[in-house]
Amino acid sequence: MLITVPNLINKADLTQINELLEQGSFKDGKLTAGWHAKLVKNNQQLAGNDKVARQAIAILNKSIRQNGTFSRATLLRKMRPPLFSRYEPGMEYGNHIDDAVMGGDRGFRTDISFTVFLNDPQSYEGGELVMNSSVGEQKFKLEAGSAIVYPSTTLHRVAPVTKGVRQVIVSWIQSLVRSAEHREILFDIDTTRRAIFNREGKTTEFDLLSKSHANLLRLWAEP
Repeated sequence: MLITVPNLINKADLTQINELLEQGSFKDGKLTAGWHAKLVKNNQQLAGNDKVARQAIAILNKSIRQNGTFSRATLLRKMRPPLFSRYEPGMEYGNHIDDAVMGGDRGFRTDISFTVFLNDPQSYEGGELVMNSSVGEQKFKLEAGSAIVYPSTTLHRVAPVTKGVRQVIVSWIQSLVRSAEHREILFDIDTTRRAIFNREGKTTEFDLLSKSHANLLRLWAEP
């Protein structure tokens, strides 16, 4: 399931993150790329042990905890430490697939990838997140503070930035539910039962959907 989450980070927190990043020390993004991704990765990233990065991550984590759509779409079990990436004119990230397992010996499985856009799309040219699918390419360039969440099985790239600066947060999630198809079913049922509850209250239909949602989660979850 591919889904956009508008305003994952509110304006006040977004301003704080961007102010923090201005103080950070950015390094060559190839340092965190896999052996073949290094060939097509051309960007800058904030050092993971940077004090600024830790402060910005705390703000992001708070935003994620408070966002119901993000939680229901990801069914988050674990999340990799986010990366703060910057693309200046001429920088891009060619076609690549995210590593299936991250974290070395600890074996963190990547089920879901997400990108949070940190600056206004009008402030830079190019830099679209491009997904490859069976029906062709899909391009995304979201408003500042908004996120796109997509299966880590997706081949994707970042188009070259031709003007301005593109800043984003990227990270990876191991979900309670491994299958993207199963996560989508659970998300649809949850969305529907919440709509019924908001419109009609706790009805028989709401109870039946809640039962199905709970039992499917029990069937598919890998805690």
